[in-house]
This record gives sequence, structure tokens and C-alpha cells, in this order.
Amino acid sequence: MAASEPQIREVEEPLMAATEEDDEHDSKERVLQRYFLQEWKLVKSILDDIVSNGCVSDPSSVHKIRSIVDKYQEQGQLLEPYLESIVSPLMFIVRSRTIELGVDSNEVLEIIKPICIILYSLVTVCGYKAVIKFFPHQVSDLELAVSLLEKCHVINSATSLRQESTGEMEAKCIILLWLSILVLVPFDISSVDSSITNSNSLVGDESPPLVMRILGFCKDYLSSAGPMRSIAGMLLSRLLTRPDMLKAFISFTEWTHEVLSSSIGDVMDHFKLLGAVETLAAIFKTGSRKLLLDVGSIIWNDISVLMKSSTASRSPLLRKYLVKLSQRIGLTCLPHRSPSWRYVGRHSMLGENISQSVSRRTDECSYSANADSNSDQYSSSPQDEDMYIPDRVEEIIELLLSGLKDTDTVVRWSAAKGIGRLASRLTYALSDEVLSSVLELFSPAEGDGSWHGGCLALAELARRGLLLPISFPRVIPVVIEALHYDIRRGPHSVGSHVRDAAAYVCWAFGRAYYHTDMRGVLEQLAPHLLTVACYDREVNCRRAAAAAFQENVGRQGSYPHGIDIVNTADYFALSSRMNSYLHVAVCIAAYDGYLHQFIDELLNKKICHWDKGLRELAANALAALVKYEPEYFANFVLEKLISCTLSSDLCMRHGSTLAAGEVVFVLHQCDHGLSTDKQKRVAGLVPAIEKARLYRGKGGEIMRAAVSCFIEHISLAHVHLPEKTKRSLLDTVNENLRHPNSHIQNAAVEALKQFIPAYFIDGDDKIINEIMDKYLKQLSDPNVAARRGSALAIGVLPLNFLDKRWKVVLPKLCNACAIEDKPEDRDAEARVNSVKGLVSVCKTLTETRDCSDDTSLFLSIKNEVMQALFKALEDYSVDNRGDVGSWVREAAMDGLESCTSILCKGYSVGLSGESHGVESILYQPERDMMKNSPDYTLFDENLATSLVGGIIKQAVEKLDKIREMAAKVLQRILYSKTFFVPFIPQRKKLEEIVPDEADLEWGVPTFSFPRFIQLLQYPCYSKYVLSGLVISIGGLQDSLKKASLTALLGYLQASETGRHNRQDSAEFVLSTDILWVLQQYRRCDRVVVPTLKTIEILFSKKVFLSMEVQTQVFCAGVLASLAVELKASKDFTKLYAGIAILGYIASLSDPINVQAFCHLLTFVGHRYPKIRKASAEQVYLVLLQNGGLVAEDKMEKALEVISETCWEGDIEQAKQQRLQLYDVAGLDSSQFLKTSREISSEDGKKRSSVSDENASYSSLVGSAGF
Repeated sequence: MAASEPQIREVEEPLMAATEEDDEHDSKERVLQRYFLQEWKLVKSILDDIVSNGCVSDPSSVHKIRSIVDKYQEQGQLLEPYLESIVSPLMFIVRSRTIELGVDSNEVLEIIKPICIILYSLVTVCGYKAVIKFFPHQVSDLELAVSLLEKCHVINSATSLRQESTGEMEAKCIILLWLSILVLVPFDISSVDSSITNSNSLVGDESPPLVMRILGFCKDYLSSAGPMRSIAGMLLSRLLTRPDMLKAFISFTEWTHEVLSSSIGDVMDHFKLLGAVETLAAIFKTGSRKLLLDVGSIIWNDISVLMKSSTASRSPLLRKYLVKLSQRIGLTCLPHRSPSWRYVGRHSMLGENISQSVSRRTDECSYSANADSNSDQYSSSPQDEDMYIPDRVEEIIELLLSGLKDTDTVVRWSAAKGIGRLASRLTYALSDEVLSSVLELFSPAEGDGSWHGGCLALAELARRGLLLPISFPRVIPVVIEALHYDIRRGPHSVGSHVRDAAAYVCWAFGRAYYHTDMRGVLEQLAPHLLTVACYDREVNCRRAAAAAFQENVGRQGSYPHGIDIVNTADYFALSSRMNSYLHVAVCIAAYDGYLHQFIDELLNKKICHWDKGLRELAANALAALVKYEPEYFANFVLEKLISCTLSSDLCMRHGSTLAAGEVVFVLHQCDHGLSTDKQKRVAGLVPAIEKARLYRGKGGEIMRAAVSCFIEHISLAHVHLPEKTKRSLLDTVNENLRHPNSHIQNAAVEALKQFIPAYFIDGDDKIINEIMDKYLKQLSDPNVAARRGSALAIGVLPLNFLDKRWKVVLPKLCNACAIEDKPEDRDAEARVNSVKGLVSVCKTLTETRDCSDDTSLFLSIKNEVMQALFKALEDYSVDNRGDVGSWVREAAMDGLESCTSILCKGYSVGLSGESHGVESILYQPERDMMKNSPDYTLFDENLATSLVGGIIKQAVEKLDKIREMAAKVLQRILYSKTFFVPFIPQRKKLEEIVPDEADLEWGVPTFSFPRFIQLLQYPCYSKYVLSGLVISIGGLQDSLKKASLTALLGYLQASETGRHNRQDSAEFVLSTDILWVLQQYRRCDRVVVPTLKTIEILFSKKVFLSMEVQTQVFCAGVLASLAVELKASKDFTKLYAGIAILGYIASLSDPINVQAFCHLLTFVGHRYPKIRKASAEQVYLVLLQNGGLVAEDKMEKALEVISETCWEGDIEQAKQQRLQLYDVAGLDSSQFLKTSREISSEDGKKRSSVSDENASYSSLVGSAGF
């Protein structure tokens, strides 16, 4: 047994190796099939059905396959393993059914067109080269395919939309591709042509009839605008370059000569010109040099004339084809050769590059010896000297050089490839002349197109080994300049494509040259590449530069810290501009040789960039580098920045001001003190800017924000300021606080937040009172910008400013949170800032004190601040921007959370004299706490109910953002780790509705409404929930209305049924709460209109109609509200809803229906015709449903009056008909109309004493600022 173990292992090892190899192969297959496996089952079943039937039986199956294939447009290689399984059976059907049915049959086209749609979808995804490999290519198929193409040729597409295509275009493309394979048969085509065999006659100079038919079809397709043009050109290039097609080739070139030399008359002629040039380019790519040499001169003459014509100047595609054809004519003129002077690099793997230094030095010595021996051969080869260069080639090179300056990228790219191909067949001396011409494109006088084309040409020369290391001194400076190419043009700049192409040149260098030749070059390029990779504005340029650096590091051997830098500046790290500037660049700057290059780039290019956001980011990036050389920044960088703050260029002075403040602050953080002279210069920067009057003009607002940021940073750095300068800077901040631009205001607030503690914290009471009085006075300033700024300013003042005057400050801010009395003074932003300032002041005052020190402050927060925030939660102001009150409500919810935290922490301190954690309160019965604590008044059950109820109301209203925010605020209040809110009613139910989970979709109505609707069963919350819910149900948004209504009906259905008259039923409670809403928001259309629409919807769902006694009570309450709301109303939505409700109530059998019917009849004589018509329709329906309202013998008369009267006509006639209806119904019209007038006059008196922000259209216009 022991002896046999080695033998067993010898047998097992190969098996295991084979198994591992199979597993590896299987894993690759699984990777290829990972995304297509499920779809393949569907595709396979459809294909099997097509093959079994011999045709496509279900047209929808074609669109299914096409939709599946289209998903792989960018990953076509995933489909290639399946191409044979798809293409071969489908082409077999095309071939076999054509043979079976005959070409003359119309049925054959109906069979092959759907199949061709599938095949063409594969061609568009995988490319024609991958697909046509599986086409049948028997010799006998040639005539069959030509006949089939002839059949398709006469049929035009019914539509140009791909989704609606019926297969005509796809069939033509597939048959042309099939022919492109079949024309390569290795037999004389005349021997295949059956027409010649049958007639046995062929004129000597004529081409076979089969060829003539193909030529005729293809010439027609060359005039097409579709894909048939390119495929026909490819087919002709394969057909005409056959050895037996010389006559046809000559005939075709004569035809193209006519096309190229003729004038363009219409669009179709232009497409024919494109097709002819594209076909010639394909022919010169495929044909032999001997065949093409004779016709090259004729075609070149036509091209040279056409290139200068207006037709070419208007068509980038034509210029691209002309450039492509020109370079191929040039290649035909030059014999194919591998020049001896060409640079042949050595391709090394990364493992070889990091091998032992001894072997590397040996390789370098041997390589350098070979390179020295070969360097003398560049210009001494006899073969090169004796080479004949036709004059035509020089003209072609000139055309290609001009193509490098073309306005379109596709033309420049084609010209660059042409330059590389032609230079590979020239002598070293001529190639060097071409290089010199290319380098002339990098002139400052040339445009960005020339620089881009020049970079592409250099990359092509380098890739082909035609750019020798001896030329590096001329090329590298140009490439470095191109890496930083950025030309300002008006409000933007151009050059990103140039920088991208320059990075491509560097990438080509890394792949083409040996590391000994690239060592000095990489040392020059690396800092610039990394500068672009870190600081370029465009993400494609950053990634291109990083890829070029990575290629050079990987192929050129050991480079200091190369691998570490590549790992830091990877593809994903550079996707974010902020991450590139503030993290990647800072990490790279730690390595030697990059810091000063980065600093120079930021100082000279980025802080003066045209993009404002980039300047701000560059200032932060410059400050992030201070820690590496603080002395250099203090002495050189800061000095340069200060001098640039007064530049005439707005971008330069803005960026310099921002950067100077950032640098001063970071120097302070690095404990690097500034000299006295430097501090004086820094202190005098803002006065110098103001003296130069740089706040004026177009860039004044930008400079104001920058100056505020500068003041903030020097305050943080505690730069010494003279007293005069302090007052001057305070005046500057105050002036910016009054600016209407919110960005400037916010910057000034941040500056004041740091400036006051830094320079006025120890000031006397006179200065403190002066500052406080100024801001408090501005809270009532007619200038809304002053009110906005002062509210925020008070919120950031330090404790010693607020400590003695909080009893004045808090009431002032509370008043500022309320809606202003005068419509012209109303401003939502001012109220938002007042709420934020009020909450900030409360936080500042309570940071260092508790309720045992001063109970009055906490009581003031409870009684004044919280009530002001509750009022702010009812701010529904509207102007031309929409629901601007939502901004106030957002701020109020945040403020309620903060003030609740303050009160609860003070409450917990008051219980025991010292602060406890949440755990110390969680396990104490709340009622015992209330009874035993003398300070329970800080937070009680009423306050908790108002807090939670107000937030819940926002959680069921119409704005998704507000609902989501309200739910999250409630979640934080319930589960806060820092404070515990006592006395919350139904806390367990709330915790069940709002669980402590993240990423809940509270903004989605179908998720949030079913949860919060459950609170309707609790009297403490039901009114809050309903007052918000009616806004959603009666709103205009259909999806929100559907979700909220579904939740309400589901809640009602889930509650107890069959006991509608019980006072604890959900329907009873809901009806009571709706009446409360109608009374609470009387004459407030914002709530009343959606409430009426909600009642109408609920009536239509048979809700409230079967509660017996409560139904009468509810209907009576609704009628009383309608009598007030509908009288003299001009709101059509409100009137329509009210009329519908009156119709529902009048249809009931209760005594209340008579009152509703009488009220409904009054609208039959309304002043608006549409309202009269709608009312008449409701009266008609009511009479049909409730026959007890009118005597049976008079019913027919009443219906006749309603149906035959034109209610949209004369109003007097309508009123007469209304009186007739009163008489028919036996109602006293005068008594009811008199009662209605009394209600109206009484209501009018009440309205005169009530101020409503949205009471009139004039107030709306006034509040909007018109």
C-alpha cells in the first residue's frame, strides 16, 4: 500500500489539474452567461418555435428578442457565444424557404422580413464581422441572394421608426451582407452566372449580367441615407477588387469620377457623393496596389478639388471620407516597407520591471549599446535615400496636415491616423519633416482644433514607433503645454479635448518606449500628469491623465512611489472633483517633487478660473497643502495672494481673497504665527478692497461674499486688528447682512459668528448695547433684507450679548416669527430666519445654565417660544413661488425638536437637582413624576399633545418633503438618546407607527398614510390628523388623493361595522371631527375647499349616510357651514363641491333634506351660468331619487321646468323659473332668501374683524412684490 501511494498521486495530480482547468473554463462560461442566461432560455424557446414552423408565427416574438438584444449594446461580446446558435438556423430558414417557395413568390418576403429584423439587431450590437461568419456561403447561393435582393429592392419601408419597422430595410441590409460573403467565391463569377451558361453568349468587354445586376442595386443604395449605403460600399469593395472584375472596376471608377466632378444639386446627390467616396475608401483599403495605382491620380484630382468646395465645408462626414480616401491613395503610391529607422520598443511585464536591479542594469547596458549602434542608421540607409516619393504624396500630406486643424473631431482623428500611416512608409528625413509640420500646429496663434489634432498625430506617431527619442526635446515641452491648455472664451473656456488628447499622447509614450529612453521624460511628465489628474475641472481629463500615469508606471519600471500614487488616484477616486482636490491631491503632495507643482497650478490657473465653484474649491485645496511647508506659504504664497486681491480681473481677486483667508486660518492651525508686518497687510486687505470700490459693478456681490469669508477666517486665526479696523470690518459685515442676496447674508452671518467672539467678547456694555439695539431695531425694518439678516445675526451672538437682554430678545423674535399684519411687509424668508434665530438664541442661553439657576428662562421658552413655533407651524403663506410657508414650517419643526430637547433636559434637572440620562427617566411612571416634581410645569401633557399633534398634522399633508421631514422629527423625538420627552399620549402606539428604523420611505404616500391614519381613533390626535388629511384627500394631485383616500376608507372599513350610531365608532368620531374642522377654519378656503371635496367624496362612498341620529346632526352642521361658506363665494371649486354636497343631503329621507333642497334651489338663480347649470342638474337628480320633496302630481311639471330651461342663458329668466320651482315644491322662497341674507350679513361683520393673509387677490399680489 505504501509503495502504491506515489503512483496514486501521480495519477491524481494530472486529473486534478485537468479538473481545475475545466473548472476555470466553466467559470469563464458562467461569467459570459451570467447576464444572458435567463434571457437565453426565452430566446431559445422563441427560436425553436421559429425553426419548427419555418417562419415567425407571432410578430411580438421578434420585438421580444430585439428588446433583449438591445440591452447589450455596450457589451456585445456577451452575445458572441450564442451567435452561431441564433444566426445559423435563421439563415437556413431564409435560404431554404427562398428555394422552396421561389424568388417570384410574394410569400417569401413576408417570411424573411421578421427574421431579418432579428439578424439586423445582432449586427447592430455585435458588429457585422462577428455575424456574417455564420452566414451560408455555397456558390449556388450567389444567384439566389441576388434574386432575393432584386425582389426586396423595389419595396420601400413603410416607416422610418425602428420600433415600427416591418423589415424592409433590415432585409436589404442582411442580403447585402450575405452577398458580401458570397462574392468572395474562389471561381470566376462568369462561370457561376447561369444566364451566361444558358445563353452561352457574352460580349467581350461586358461584365457578367449577374455582376451588372449587383452593381445596379449597389449604386442605388449608395444614394441612400440609411445603413445600406455603408454595406453596399463594403460589398462593392470586395466585388470590384476581384481579379476577374477589372472591367467592372474600370466602369465603376468612371462612374465615381462623374459623381465626384458633378455639382451637387439636391440632398439625394449629396448622399450619392457620400456613398461614392466611402466606397472608394473601402476599395483602396481592400484592393491590390497594382490595381489601384493607375486610377489613383484621377481620383486624387477629383478629391483635391472637392475638398476645397463649399459642399465639403458644410459636411463633416464628407470631409472625413475624403481624408480617409486621400491617405489610402497616398499609401498606394508608397510601397509597403518596414523602415529600418523605426523605433522598436521592448514590451515588458510588471514583474520584469520590478526585478532585481543587477539584471536591469545588464539589460540597460546591452540595450543602450544596441541603441547606439542603431542611432547612426536613422539617416544613412541607402534604401531610404534612393526611395522615390511622388509629388502626389506631398500634396496628400499637406491635406492631412490641414485636416488636423479641422473643426470636427472625426476629421482630425482620421487625419492623425493618416499621418501615422504615411510616415511609416517614408524615410527618416521626410518623416522628421512631417513631425516638424505637426509641431507647428502647437502655435499660440492656432485654435484649439489645431492643438487637438496635433496631439492626436503625435500619439499616432509614438504608437507606431515613428517618433524617435532623439525628438523628445522638441516634443515634450509641447505636450506639457497641451496638458494645461485652457483658453478663456467669454463666460467659459475651451481646451478639455486638448488636455484629454495630450494625456493620450503620454499614454502612448508609456506603451511605445523602453524605460531607459523614458526615464528623463517621465520625470518631466509625471508632475504635470498628476496635476491634471488632481486639479482638472473635467472628470474625463482627470481620469485620462491618471490612466496615462498608470500606464507609464506599469510599463516603465520602478518609479518613486508610483504604485502608491496609482492606488490613490484611481478611476473612482477621481470621479468626484471635491475628492480629487481635497483628498487625492493632498495625499500625492506628501511625496517629493509634487508639492510646488501643485501650488503653482492652484495659484496661477485655478484660483483665477472662470468657474466660481472651482475657485472656491481651489482656495480650500490650496489651504490643504499648507501643512507641508508653512514657511513657504507664509512668505511667498500669502504675499502673492494679497497682491492679487486688488487685481482688475474679477476672477483673480475673488479667488485670491478666498484663498488668502483660508491660508491665514490654516497657518494659525499649524501654529505658524504671522509677522507683525504680515498681520498689518492682512488686516488692511478689506479696507483696501473697499477703498478701490470693488463692491460696485458686476462682480460686487461675488466680492462681498468673499470678503465675509475672509473676515470669518481671520477671526478664527485671531489676527491682530486695530480698533478702527475692527469697527470698519463690523460695518462691512452689517452691510452684507442687509444685502438681499441670501448667499451674501449667510456668509456675513458666518463671519459675524466668529468676528464678535474674537474681537468684541470683552467689549464694554456700551458697544454690546449698541450692537444689540441695532439688530433688534432691524427686526421691524421695512426692508425685508434687513429683517432677514438681523434675525440670523441675533441667533449667532455669544452668551454675554444675550445674557442680560434675553427678556427683550425672545419676545421680539417671537413676534418676528408671526405673519406680518401688512401684506406689503410679508416675507417668508424673514420669518424662516426669525425662527432659526429664535431657536439659536434659546440654545445659546441654555448651554451653560439649567432650570435650577433661572426657571424664568425655561418658562419663557415654554410659554412664549414654543407657542410662537406652534403658530409658525400654521404658516401656509403662498406667493408666486408657491407654498413659501412650507419653508417656515420646516424651520418650525426643527425648532420644536430643539426647544423640546431644552425643556426636557431642564425638566430632568429640576426633578433631582442634577442631570440624568434617558435611562433614569424611562423607568419611572410619568404620572408619579408629574405629581412629585415641583417643576413639572416646564413640560406637561398639553404641551406634549400639541407638539406631537402639530408634527403629525404635517406628516399627512400634501408635500412629500414636509411629510418626510415631519416623520423623521417625530422619530427623533420618540427615540432620542440625549433626552426623553414625557407625557406623550399613546406613546406605545406612536412607537408602533413610527419605528426606530432608518431608510423608511416616509415621503411615499402609500407608505406613510396607512400608518398615520390609525391615529384617528385617539381623540387627542384625531383633529390634528384630520385637519391635515383633508388637504391631501381634497387636493389636486391624483396620486396623493388616491393614496390618502384609500388609507381612510381602509381605516373605516377595518373599524367596527353595524354600529354606526355608537359614539365610539370611527364613522361617528370622523363626522364630529369634520364639523370641528369646518368651524375651526371657517372662511379659510385653504382648508374649507378640500374639506368640502372630502365630504363629497365620502358621501359618494356612502359614508355618514347610515348613522341614524348622527347623520342628521352631521348634515345639519354641514348645511350651517355651507350657508356661510357658499354665500357670495366666487370660487368655482368650492361652489361645485357645495352643490354636490347639497344634492347628497337633499336625496336623504330625513327631514333635513328640505332645508338642503331649498338651499340648492337658490343656486339655480346664481349669477354664474355654469353654477346655474350644475345646480339644475343636481336638482333634477334629487327629484328623481327623492320623490317626497315634491307632490306626485307636480313631479312631472318640476322635471319639465328643469329640463326645458336654458340655465346658461338669461339670468332673469332663470330666476323666474326658480320661483316656479319654489311654487311647485310648495316652498316659501321669500322666507328662505331672507334667512340666507341674514346669515350672510352676520358673517360679513365677523369677516371684517378677521385678518387673513390670503383673503384677497390684491394681498397676494402685494406680498409677491408687484
